Amino acid sequence: RVAKVVAPKKAALAIAESKFAEAQKSLNAKRAMLKEVQDKLQSLRDKFEENTKKKEDLEVQVDMCAKKLARAEKLIGGLGGEQDRWQQAALELGEQYVNLTGDVLVSSGVVAYLGAFTSVYRDDQVQVWLQACKDIALPCDEKFSVINTLGDPVKIRSWNIFALPTDQFSVENAIVINNSRRWPLMIDPQGQANKWIKNSEKENKISVVKFTDSDYMRTLENSIQFGNPVLIENVGEELDPSLEPLLLKQTFKQGGAICIRLGDSTIEYSRDFRFYITTKYRNPHYLPETSVKVTLLNFMITPEGLEDQLLGIVVAREKPELEEERNELIIQSANNQKQLKEIEDKILEVLSSSEGNILEDETAIQVLSSSKVLSNEISEKQEIAAETEKKINETRQEYLPISVHSSVLFFTISDLAAIDPMYQYSLPWFINLFVNAIDNSEPCEDIQKRLIILKEFFTELLYRNICRSLFEKDKLLFSFLMCCNVLKNKGFMEEEEWRFLLTGGVGLDNPNRNPYSWMPIKAGTR
Repeated sequence: RVAKVVAPKKAALAIAESKFAEAQKSLNAKRAMLKEVQDKLQSLRDKFEENTKKKEDLEVQVDMCAKKLARAEKLIGGLGGEQDRWQQAALELGEQYVNLTGDVLVSSGVVAYLGAFTSVYRDDQVQVWLQACKDIALPCDEKFSVINTLGDPVKIRSWNIFALPTDQFSVENAIVINNSRRWPLMIDPQGQANKWIKNSEKENKISVVKFTDSDYMRTLENSIQFGNPVLIENVGEELDPSLEPLLLKQTFKQGGAICIRLGDSTIEYSRDFRFYITTKYRNPHYLPETSVKVTLLNFMITPEGLEDQLLGIVVAREKPELEEERNELIIQSANNQKQLKEIEDKILEVLSSSEGNILEDETAIQVLSSSKVLSNEISEKQEIAAETEKKINETRQEYLPISVHSSVLFFTISDLAAIDPMYQYSLPWFINLFVNAIDNSEPCEDIQKRLIILKEFFTELLYRNICRSLFEKDKLLFSFLMCCNVLKNKGFMEEEEWRFLLTGGVGLDNPNRNPYSWMPIKAGTR
């Protein structure tokens, strides 16, 4: 009975197990198929993600490429026009690099030794040094100039704005002051250096003192401590011995601060301190002990510098609006040049400091682009200003004859000091007389007639004023000197004729005997 009940159930179990095994087998097959599909799906997803990433990378590259193209266009558009100028500048810098040794050597000699001499002697000595450099095969520039070697055009223009005469001699003197290690002592009988120093250091609160001032030492001590410039004017042939530590820059450290001993007191020494000394003496004789402590500079006015000053005065009086516009243009041009130099330095700094591909540096491109735009605007303004200044100068040149003539007259009266030391006349007095002549002479619309009237009026006015201060015996000599200098300036008298008149052209042997016994031998020889 049990077998009858269990047997069918066992049969049913076997059938069920058989079906389950088939179903399990089918399930495993389906699972395998599912896994295969899932694997394919994952592979496709991986490929999709990879391709999506490639797509994004390509989009970034396309965007970067587009930006690089835009930046390249900006770069080429901004700096492409500079190619010729920079190539020329690079060529010139290459030549300067070759000649640098000789040029700096000669420039150093000018700074160290030639400050006290006249422009003629200075030029002659420079030529001797250049020839010595060539003799030992030391490269130097054929057209050597201290201004080109050590000068900065932007700084020189600012000096001219501060009343430094524009002639080469005065500019070289300013460069010597700027490059010398010793404090300058300027021979300045006409007050040109004095005026320039006061104007250029005005913003730095310069203190102007004399040895005769009771508190000059206290002023000097305060200026040394706070770094303010000091100008001691009208010194004689001897300097105060208490200035020796300052002239020799005998500084020392005390308590972590740089100090200097001045007189009986020790004070802190500021690195910003600057010291200037001027003398009114025309030909001072300083002892060697003094000369080695300072940089002696001859700041006596030159004919070119005086002509430029007088030209500015006469144009300012005759056509004030023209001179005012010119002065504004000079200041504007100086500011423009300064900005251009700063922009160019900024561009070169960005180009040199940029790492890798500069087209990938957005900031650098923006700086270059904005700098170049500003540079172009300034250059356009500079061209307009240069053209305007050229037209103004052409008009100013019409008044040049009177400035040249007046300059000749000034140097004529300057030579009177050789006759008698009492005969000395200041430049401000001469300029004041010149202004009076312009204001009081007969006006005329025709410039040529006006120049003739002004020339005759000023010559007579000067002659009358000078004669008032001369001894009777010297008046004829003064008239003769004035006449000869005017004739030499006009080309009616040659220098050889003038020298012959002064020396007599006496030879060593005179074959002709003295025709008269009462005549001196020297006169008979002549």
